[in-house]
Amino acid sequence: MRRHLTVAAACALAGLIIVAGSRITSHAQTQAPAISGQTPVPNSAPTGAAPRLPNGKPDFSGVWQRPYVPDMSRNGRGQIGYAEAPFAANDPAAKRDELHKAGNFAELPFTPAGLDDWKTYDPTDGDYTGSCLPFGMSRSMNSPDPVQIMQNDKYVALMFEQNSWFHVVHLNADHPKNVEPTWFGHSIGKWDGDTLTIDTVGFNGNTRLDTIGHPHSDGLHMIQTLKRTDAGHIAYTVTIDDPKAYTKPWKNERTWTLMSTEILEYSCEENNKDLQGGHIKFWTPPAKPKYPPTVVR
Repeated sequence: MRRHLTVAAACALAGLIIVAGSRITSHAQTQAPAISGQTPVPNSAPTGAAPRLPNGKPDFSGVWQRPYVPDMSRNGRGQIGYAEAPFAANDPAAKRDELHKAGNFAELPFTPAGLDDWKTYDPTDGDYTGSCLPFGMSRSMNSPDPVQIMQNDKYVALMFEQNSWFHVVHLNADHPKNVEPTWFGHSIGKWDGDTLTIDTVGFNGNTRLDTIGHPHSDGLHMIQTLKRTDAGHIAYTVTIDDPKAYTKPWKNERTWTLMSTEILEYSCEENNKDLQGGHIKFWTPPAKPKYPPTVVR
């Protein structure tokens, strides 16, 4: 039986996880957020041309505010989502509820296995984030907290404030022939002019794409692009390509804004009273695979 969270309920669950962590929650810049839990948009951002490294490539270094994206099938502040007809990315909540009540949950181009994974998802039955396990690449990119980028000629490091996680992108490299499956996958970066394309594969299939729980398999292939359009902004896109869960690739587009602040320590494990007190279940991996071993699209 499907007990699916609404966006509001999913955000509330995420709020419990955020509150459980030991973290100072005030940043220097403040402005009323559009979504509960959303990092405020900086009051001002640098203007002028994008800075460059000595090698001539754009410099992405800095602390960046990203849109909080609890549902990748919806538009939001600084976010262009994707949805399949009869759904639309700008649907009001009432229309989504109407379609769901009519039995249509295919707001994304699901395969049969992907749709079943989505329809049967129940975060109250032990969502992995409530157990403070790694969010994974997509859900970390969708989180409401800032990310710091550190960069040189060989690597781009993504330093997530969310749970103090990090991820290293290997520039001008190739994926290993046999990638060890991990929560965040293995990332390589290639330059196309001033646009950095980050290609990530090798996921363990244990995470979700967003807070509301849109699924993916271990066959997920994420393609992200970053282009520093000026001194204060990055144009960001993410394409989800997962032939086990989706019949075709689909994309989101977002705008990041440079912040004048530092990322903070974040410990989900400390003071996680909901997990310690048994109010939420500890997550365990599924007993059997949800997806076929291989799929040819």
